[in-house]
Amino acid sequence: MDIKVASAGITKVETGAMVVFMFEGEKRLGRELGALNRKLGKVITASIENGEMKGRAGELNVFHSLGRMPVQRVAVAGLGKKEEFKLDKLRAAAAESCRALKQNKVTDITVLATSIADGRKFSQEDYARAITEGAMLGLYSFRKYFTKENDFKEVKKLTLLSTSEDGVAAIKKGSNKGRIIAEAVCLARDMVNEPANYLTPAAMADIAKKIAEDNKLEITVLEREDMQKLGMGALLGVSRGSVQPPKMIIVSYKGRKSNDIDLALVGKGITFDTGGISLKTAAGMEEMKADMSGGAAVLAAIGSIARLKLKINVTVVVPAVENMPDGGAIRPSDILTALTGKTIEIISTDAEGRLILCDALGYINKSKPKAIIDIATLTGACIVALGKQCSGILGNDQSLVDRIIESASEEGEAVWQLPLFEDYRDNIKSSVADIKNGGSGGGGTITAALFLSEFVGDTPWAHMDIAGTNFTDRDRKYLVKGGTGVPVRTLVNLAIKMSGGRKK
Repeated sequence: MDIKVASAGITKVETGAMVVFMFEGEKRLGRELGALNRKLGKVITASIENGEMKGRAGELNVFHSLGRMPVQRVAVAGLGKKEEFKLDKLRAAAAESCRALKQNKVTDITVLATSIADGRKFSQEDYARAITEGAMLGLYSFRKYFTKENDFKEVKKLTLLSTSEDGVAAIKKGSNKGRIIAEAVCLARDMVNEPANYLTPAAMADIAKKIAEDNKLEITVLEREDMQKLGMGALLGVSRGSVQPPKMIIVSYKGRKSNDIDLALVGKGITFDTGGISLKTAAGMEEMKADMSGGAAVLAAIGSIARLKLKINVTVVVPAVENMPDGGAIRPSDILTALTGKTIEIISTDAEGRLILCDALGYINKSKPKAIIDIATLTGACIVALGKQCSGILGNDQSLVDRIIESASEEGEAVWQLPLFEDYRDNIKSSVADIKNGGSGGGGTITAALFLSEFVGDTPWAHMDIAGTNFTDRDRKYLVKGGTGVPVRTLVNLAIKMSGGRKK
């Protein structure tokens, strides 16, 4: 999709549809919407007066111009109450309006990027970024494996409109940032939506290499032999049941002159999870192609961080393996030895995510990063606790956890902190090894995080469980059925805050 910024009179733009925004309860139209209303024979004010159009969040009214002006349609999207306005409401309104117009086969959309709010909270750049992100994320589709397109139409052109030259520079800057971040989210979605027979651990490593090549990043891919030398017995144990060789992917971005790692991002990369010998039920197993969502998120995030030229050093680690149940697979009761030397009793081979993550955490922790965040579709218990619209977060450093929650809140990616109660550590004590990979007595998300905490030492660390939020079964706001790309935007926003801006 071609994205442009233009300056012109609102009634003189030649476009398939013009999207404008309206707050709930607004009686007096702004200058731009008023001009459109007059060209439409005052149908907008009539719709407001008779109660058909209220400006509520999620509301969309489309009016045909019937040749009265070059704008073929005017789409008025509601933002809800002005005093409750957040950028995420603008992002959602842009997504839903553009998606609705696409369904009506509109291929050229213009969005008014000025006169959105009173300007007390957000800048013009912020508005442009939110509109661009919303439009791109809402219009996303994964159609790679369709052989017939029939009458499917994509939006080919998106224009952000400023009605004066003064706003163009800020809109261009915000739109460019939004495009970079949205493209990263869409890359993560593409990876999650790929079937597991195509997105193998090796294919995941190839994507990482492409990201590194495009952004001039350092990359290392550890092979099975490398992992054996390092003693990554936990990760290698999980990979034993698959013919697909495991890969440990390490990508580094240096945004400042130092060898210190300011932020390490570790993403779970199980490219398909059958549960191993502790086999999952058949119902819903097809969604286990998405068990590499954490790995996809961190790879996409580092590409975006590099494109934004942030003044921060970031390293990403993705342990990528399949969890399959062949004759060589690990069994419940087996004991594995992790890279750190800690021994692990296997209670369930379906608790494999923590096994590959513990070796990845142990590996990166040797480099003494200032902070580590791991992202994983780790526990069904997190879905039980928080549902499918909120990720869980736990950690050993409250300051780090707070910064992640703040970054997520600003991006509209819901996160809720769960307690890391030390008393629960007894639930993962083993009678035959240092630790066991399955807890008892409930609190599965907490005991999984406590397991991971054993491999980070005193390094500030946080764990994000995205088991419920990585995938959606329906279109909602700027989410589209399939992989969501959560929490790419949170991670990029955190990196922006930690870096203080762009690299000089």
